[in-house]
Amino acid sequence: MGIREMNYIIAIAEEGSISKAAERLFMAQSSLSQYLSSLEHEVGSKLFVRTSTGVRPTESGRLMIDYAYRERSEYHRLRDQIQDVEALKGGRVIMGISTFRGTFLLPPVLGEFRRLYPDVHVEIVEANSMALEGMLRAGTIDLALIILPAHILKPEDTEFLMHDEICIIAGKTHPVLKFSRPSPPHSKSRIPNCINLEDTIAFEYLLSDYDTILGREGRRIFREHGLIPVVHNEKLSAFFAASLGAAGLGLAFTYYCARNAYPEAVFLSLGEEGAIIDLGVCLAPGRYHSKAALALRETLFSVLGD
Repeated sequence: MGIREMNYIIAIAEEGSISKAAERLFMAQSSLSQYLSSLEHEVGSKLFVRTSTGVRPTESGRLMIDYAYRERSEYHRLRDQIQDVEALKGGRVIMGISTFRGTFLLPPVLGEFRRLYPDVHVEIVEANSMALEGMLRAGTIDLALIILPAHILKPEDTEFLMHDEICIIAGKTHPVLKFSRPSPPHSKSRIPNCINLEDTIAFEYLLSDYDTILGREGRRIFREHGLIPVVHNEKLSAFFAASLGAAGLGLAFTYYCARNAYPEAVFLSLGEEGAIIDLGVCLAPGRYHSKAALALRETLFSVLGD
């Protein structure tokens, strides 16, 4: 199997559907089905079984999928080494980042990287921190921006980059603002004003779903304070919740890194100390790090580093 065929198998596995994989690969479904049938005939075993919702791998299929991931990773490593011979005159680097954080933090980084290395292409993979750690270990991405501490990777595989903060976003005329006060000088928070969570509990909250970091952390913060919020919408995306909060339609949790996107909104730190989180940069552990990956890492630190 060549790299193109490995991508075929990986796409089918990740999409769980031949038709969706074909769309992702910009090819006809019939061509992808024909390729899969030919490969199954060649290896003498069924690799995927069809279900009412798509396809799922057989035991033989899982072996083939693992092989495809492993060989694709080795190909990327070889490609990186070859590109390094050309001293950043071309090539590609794959970076992972969450959609929400990438929206607000990555554009200036990519702008500076393009200015420095105009012929190096950056491919972005969007996923949450846990998923990105798994991709780093598997070697399917070169580096990632994740929340620290890491859950899968070892501490020595991560580097602290910057602080961010979970905070409340509200409209500039929201009545909760009468309870806000200046953050004390000794506070770790960079947000000018703070509020006690108890003073917000009478107002409606707009929450993200449980499977998001903001949704999970918001609920944890309420539990720690023994508070039950007023909630009518609790499965909103982080973007949607923040936008509604900025419009004065409720209170929402967001990250302070989003402040430039909502210039008319008010951001409030949670208490005097705030809810500080650390962000880190991770290179794929135990693997060759290309000059392009190292250059993007340096650009992240130069643009965002605390």
